[in-house]
Amino acid sequence: MPPVRMWTIGELAEHAGVTVKTVRFYSDRGLLPEAARSAGGHRRYGPEALDRLRTIRSLRTLDLPVPEVARILDQEDTVEDVIAGQLRELGSRLATLRWREAALQLLQDCTPEERAERLHLIGAVSAPPSTAALARFWRRWLPPRLPARLVSAILEEAVPQPPVEPIPAQVLAFARLHAFVSAPCSGDDRGQPAAHRPDKGYRPAVLYDGLREAYALASPHLRAQRPPHEGEALDCFVSAYARSRGMRDSPAFRHHLGRLLAADPRIDHYWQLTAELTGPSQPTASATHDWLLAALDTRTAHPAA
Repeated sequence: MPPVRMWTIGELAEHAGVTVKTVRFYSDRGLLPEAARSAGGHRRYGPEALDRLRTIRSLRTLDLPVPEVARILDQEDTVEDVIAGQLRELGSRLATLRWREAALQLLQDCTPEERAERLHLIGAVSAPPSTAALARFWRRWLPPRLPARLVSAILEEAVPQPPVEPIPAQVLAFARLHAFVSAPCSGDDRGQPAAHRPDKGYRPAVLYDGLREAYALASPHLRAQRPPHEGEALDCFVSAYARSRGMRDSPAFRHHLGRLLAADPRIDHYWQLTAELTGPSQPTASATHDWLLAALDTRTAHPAA
C-alpha cells in the first residue's frame, strides 16, 4: 500500500480555497489537528483535513463561535443542539433590536417636553422587556395561599406579553405599565377588593376558579360587542361569589353582590394600559368584569316578576 500523501499547510490552504493564515488559525485553536511534522518542524496534514476544514468554514459562515464549532467537531454537541441554541440567541437579539427601534421612533416623534418623560420611562425597562415586575405585582395583589396552579393560570391571563414587533405606542404603554407596577404600594392604592380580606369570609380559591370560568364564558360576548345580558356567564359569575362564601344564589344575594362590587377599589389604570398593549381584539379581565357587573345591574334593576 502506497504511503498516505501528506500536504503542507500551503497545499491544504490551496485545495480549500483559503489563506495559509486561516489554516494556521484553526490549527492553533485545536480545530484542525496536524497529522505530522516534517524533519524541519513544518506542519503536515492528511487528506481528511480538507473535509474537516470545509466543515469548519461552513459552521463559521453561520457565525457559530469557535468553541461551539469545536464541540460539534469533537461530537460533544450535535449540530441540531447548537443551531437551536443559536436560533434562541438570535431571536433574543432581534427582539432587542425591534424594541429599540420602536423606542427610538417614540422618542423621535414627540415634543421636547414629552421626550424627557418618555426617556425616563423607557430607561427603566430592559430590552427586550421583561414581565417579571408585572408578575411580582400580581403575586402581591392576589390573596394569600392561593394554589400554585391557580396563581400560574391567573398570571398567564393577567400579565400581557410584549409584542414581537412593537409599534411606538405599545412601547410607551408597556413602559407606563412597568412604572405603574413598580411604584411604591401604600394603603388600598393597589385596589385590593373585599374578597381578598380574610375577615370577609371568602374562600379565594373557590372564587377565582369560578371567576376565570365566568370570564371565559363572557369574553365571546364582548368580542361580538353584544350588550350585557343574563345567561350562563352571569350565572357563573354570581355563583363564584356565592359558593366562595358558602351561600346560595338568590335575588337578594344578587342585589347585595351588586352593591358590594360597586364599592370595590379598582386597578383600572393597569387594564387600560394592558388594552393599549394588546389591542381591542382581546378583552381584558377588567372589561369582562365590567360587562358582567352591567349584566348583574340590569338583572337586579329589573327583577323577574
